[in-house]
Amino acid sequence: MRNFFNAFAKDESGATAIEYGLIAALLSVAIIGTIGTVRDNLETTYSTIGTELATANG
Repeated sequence: MRNFFNAFAKDESGATAIEYGLIAALLSVAIIGTIGTVRDNLETTYSTIGTELATANG
């Protein structure tokens, strides 16, 4: 029984999977934050273009 617990304590395969999961989560948060910023910039740009077009036609 003691050998089983020692082998379990030394097994690092689960830790590697957890590390990959944490890296994936961090990348997801970074991507979501970037997408939000890009979306805001695009909304501003399209709003400005729409205003300029409306002014030019008026």
